[in-house]
Amino acid sequence: MKKRILSGIQPSGQLHIGNYFGMIERMIQFQDSSDLFCFVANYHSMTSINEKVKLEKNTQEAFIDLLALGLSPEKSTFWVQSHVPEVAELAWILSNYASVGQMQRSTSYKDKIANGLKPNMGLFSYPVLMASDILLFQSELVPVGKDQKQHLEITRDIAIKFNNTFGDVFTIPDIEIDTSNDTIVGIDNRKMSKSYNNTIPIFADNDTIKSQVMNIITDSAGLKDPKDINTPLFNIYSLFIDEESKNELKDRYNTPGLKYMEVKKELVDIIISFFEEKKSMKEHLLSNIDEVNKEMKLGKSKAKKIAQKTLKKVKSATGLL
Repeated sequence: MKKRILSGIQPSGQLHIGNYFGMIERMIQFQDSSDLFCFVANYHSMTSINEKVKLEKNTQEAFIDLLALGLSPEKSTFWVQSHVPEVAELAWILSNYASVGQMQRSTSYKDKIANGLKPNMGLFSYPVLMASDILLFQSELVPVGKDQKQHLEITRDIAIKFNNTFGDVFTIPDIEIDTSNDTIVGIDNRKMSKSYNNTIPIFADNDTIKSQVMNIITDSAGLKDPKDINTPLFNIYSLFIDEESKNELKDRYNTPGLKYMEVKKELVDIIISFFEEKKSMKEHLLSNIDEVNKEMKLGKSKAKKIAQKTLKKVKSATGLL
């Protein structure tokens, strides 16, 4: 029996190659080997987006982008978070089994406040909603970056406390940290993030992709010197090639005469070619919104079926029915 895997992505703007290689590529692969549940986390994005038009646009765009990249509501369960409001109802129930201390110790909450986000209850109780996302669908495995590990531990704590009180209602999810692509570097050698403006957007026009690649920082090694492979240009290029080609690139870096500009030009062509079919699919979907809405309805129907079953079990156990 296939293991149930859950993941979500916030609709916070243009997807970039860090999103793709950090999470989306694995989700697409999981569709064939696992029982994949994946959602556009628009409830979560309300902690930082309070503009109606922007949230609507970002949510639809994120759903379309993920469809274009290969996620399929037929092969997986793929939906928009707010289309299954049972998750918000369960979050309220679970909040009674989460301690204030757990929320106060959240490093993610502290980091976001330190970076200028205004504190509010949505941001403070974010881990409870995340726990609801996971537990509502009886998820067995949740792949996350190391920055989300604490939230998964909170989810497990809540589920264990609830089960100890009411019986085996929830599946206790396992945590999987993918260290190989945990931090995709941006063009400035920091973690690739929209907040740093150091990304290479997947669906940007070719001129934008070229501009971003040409802005990848490099060292000042001379033409006759070997080049450092622990740099953003080498690391980003390596995302798109297999191990044999990566070793060939290492040899080129170790051979005097390598010009960074030549490598950057190659990388531009590789990125454009890699996402060319996916861009065409996005254009098709943008021109056929009825098709997108049909996929949204299918994902909603599949997700609600599981959500309602779990919520009924929770209400029965707690005395809410």
